[in-house]
Amino acid sequence: MDRTILHCDLNGFYASVECIGRPELRAVPMAVGGDPESRHGIILAKNELAKKKGVVTAETIWQARRKCPDLVVVPPHHDRYAHYSGLVNDIYQRYTDLVEPFGIDESWLDITGSMHLFGGDARQIADELRAVVKRELELTISVGVSFTKTFAKLGSDYKKPDATTVIRREDVESILYPLPVESLLYVGRSARSTLHRLGIHTIGQLARCDRGALARVLGKAGEQLWDSANGLGDSPVRSAYAEREIKSVGNGMTFHRNLCGEQELRPALSSLCDSVAARMRRHGVKCQTVQLQIRDPDFKTISRQKTLKTPTFLARELTEVSWRILRESWSMGAPVRMMTVTGANLLPVSAVQPQLSLFEEESDARRQKRERLEMAMDSIREKHGRQAIRPGSVIEPEETVLLPDEKDSEN
Repeated sequence: MDRTILHCDLNGFYASVECIGRPELRAVPMAVGGDPESRHGIILAKNELAKKKGVVTAETIWQARRKCPDLVVVPPHHDRYAHYSGLVNDIYQRYTDLVEPFGIDESWLDITGSMHLFGGDARQIADELRAVVKRELELTISVGVSFTKTFAKLGSDYKKPDATTVIRREDVESILYPLPVESLLYVGRSARSTLHRLGIHTIGQLARCDRGALARVLGKAGEQLWDSANGLGDSPVRSAYAEREIKSVGNGMTFHRNLCGEQELRPALSSLCDSVAARMRRHGVKCQTVQLQIRDPDFKTISRQKTLKTPTFLARELTEVSWRILRESWSMGAPVRMMTVTGANLLPVSAVQPQLSLFEEESDARRQKRERLEMAMDSIREKHGRQAIRPGSVIEPEETVLLPDEKDSEN
């Protein structure tokens, strides 16, 4: 029997939350964006009036204002967005415990086993969800209804804002197959280019091509994309109460300006490692591998990694390993636009046996003292905010960070 999956997508989420506190913003073209004085200040979200003027997410603020000179840009308030995201997911859980968030503004709901409690009609339930979210939180959602997570997400993208789209098996060819192949989940820029070279431009062409041929070009990812296009191989919606197994913890930064040399790069790297280490401690894990990604102003990107002799969640050790990787793989005179540090191959703290650190002269007792010190820093930050205390190597007279991209991966 087919499952009944909803994909709920909050419309212009950041901008909509800002309008709750400032209703006058609903009457003007507005956007949430970074620092307009920064070369990398970008549009994070926009309202419908700005969208009608051609403003798009991820373009720079100056580009947006060329299209819409009267655009009102407000700074982001991520704590508010997290709060409202939690409230929305609480509403979803009134209808099913199978609620799987996908980022801060999207969630899948599997209502197969509970829809009979709410009338048994999936479209009616989707419409009711839209009405409840609008009435209680002053936010709107678009909802896709289908038999796989992938098709449900395509449904929520199909018509916006504040709409319901149902995609049954008999609707797939007429509704989904004509869509551009990049509309499909996980078809990024690189996969799109490869598929276009193969003459595959629509989801229908992808669904009808030879799965084996696709695998020879794109590997396992090609098989997964073919399965998705054919409504196969979709993972189940996970319970809201199920523990998520975290496979990696990463943080990336794009900088106000290009960084060069040890005096600029090392403090930025320390800040990244401090954030990653703190989040690993929060999850109760240590990493066995440190990965570093570096990007220059021309978007050339390299990725390198080192495996550790001893798993760690210490910022000091992450910084030293990351710095070694950077020194070995990057010219100190070459400009850096973005860096990402990731702790991978994670182990629960309880599974790590005490032993010498990667710094051979450091005793286990001394290492445990350093771990207690960094955990004490976590407690101070929890009470007074992340900026309350930082390692000295992170403190800079000029703030270099523009856009943090923290991510805990479950894949």
